[in-house]
Amino acid sequence: MNIQLLGPLNAVLSDTSIVPEAAKPRQLLALMTVRAGQVLPVPLLMQELWGDHPPRSAVTTLQTYVLQLRRLIGAALGPDSTLAPKEVLLTRHGGYQLQVPQVSVDTYEFERLVAAGRRAEDRADDEAASAAYREALSLWRGPALVDVRTGPVLDVELTR
Repeated sequence: MNIQLLGPLNAVLSDTSIVPEAAKPRQLLALMTVRAGQVLPVPLLMQELWGDHPPRSAVTTLQTYVLQLRRLIGAALGPDSTLAPKEVLLTRHGGYQLQVPQVSVDTYEFERLVAAGRRAEDRADDEAASAAYREALSLWRGPALVDVRTGPVLDVELTR
């Protein structure tokens, strides 16, 4: 899987996009990717999607969005995959977790390259530092998540 957050949201699995067309499932995928590997509690997800005024059907609607994401993941994986969508987007006690390697998300790769640049600077290797910083900057394709509606949780992440 390859997920790009540094610009328009792009998520590709087996050469197939898994980015939903609808705004809220897209927002959910973005948040789960920003916090990949972490269990995101249902109240946090509801806060992101609906703010302080979730509809009465929020829990059911959230479950529907998760199902939509799993269907997209399943379609991309294909029928012969040994991996099930529920193994990529896991249900955990009280929440959900997107299980993808950090190396497949551009923000983590950006942070890794910046750290490599800093280490190279610390050892006075200007050429290696410059190369790492250039590669990190090349990951940016525009403002982060420019095509995703953001709520309070993603707003904090984008500020970071």
